[in-house]
Amino acid sequence: MKNIKCNTTLFAALFTALFAGTLASFATADDRFASVEVTAEKVNGNVYMLKGAGGNIGASIGEDGTLIIDDQFGPLAAKIVGALEGIGGDRPRLVLNTHWHGDHTGSNPQFGTTATIVSHHNVRVRLAAEDGYPRSGLPLITYGENLSVHFNDEEIEVLHLPKGHTDGDSIVWFKTSNVVHMGDHFFNQRYPYVDLGSGGDVDGFIANVSQALALITPDTYVIPGHGPLASRSDLQKTLDVIVASTAGVRERLAAGEDHAAIAAWLQETYPGWGSGFINEQRWIQIIAADTTPGA
Repeated sequence: MKNIKCNTTLFAALFTALFAGTLASFATADDRFASVEVTAEKVNGNVYMLKGAGGNIGASIGEDGTLIIDDQFGPLAAKIVGALEGIGGDRPRLVLNTHWHGDHTGSNPQFGTTATIVSHHNVRVRLAAEDGYPRSGLPLITYGENLSVHFNDEEIEVLHLPKGHTDGDSIVWFKTSNVVHMGDHFFNQRYPYVDLGSGGDVDGFIANVSQALALITPDTYVIPGHGPLASRSDLQKTLDVIVASTAGVRERLAAGEDHAAIAAWLQETYPGWGSGFINEQRWIQIIAADTTPGA
């Protein structure tokens, strides 16, 4: 168990280095994003999805201005604005953060100079704890449970999902447009990242996605944190694989199988699901290090 904890700690540190750096670290990485193109896709109603590098961005464009959900990496801020302008929007008036990771909050410092940033309490706490994090990137409005935003002629409900991907995640539901942004509670057809070091929990993650599925309808459009635009059935399929693979990994770990053998089983049973950021070995490490299985 000691080795498992060490591996998980190392993995969390690597993730933080890659995705949760400060504005200063982003400035040195401009070349990495020079060739990234930020593109926009119409979803439904006033809602769009923007893709570039990092987490998918949700956007509402209308008479009240531009609202975005998450904002990828700092060096992409100008490209994000350009993509918004291409669909009739402008520089965001409101920014909603689904959680604190840098591939979803990286442009906060740039947009926060003119926009109001909104998040769960724990998002602000974790961003503020980052050494040298700019004040302009910190959320000005935080909430504990749920929040309603009335913008561009629809009610936007922001729902906190506790102890899942992290301890500060929310999903954002556009009630009129019937679109939900899942943040990193949805890696479309991929194993998810459950950040145990930030209060995440595998069983909590499963419970949270189940709660979201109970909320939405079969014709709801689903914006994942990562991957292509999806439907409710896509979200259900991903949850089914998460549930089954978690149970299978736990059973095999309890039987004493080594990680290599379990990874081979995952590759055979769920081909392609480990081809994203979380491969089979990392998914096994997360499940093995989860301290509250079945809670």
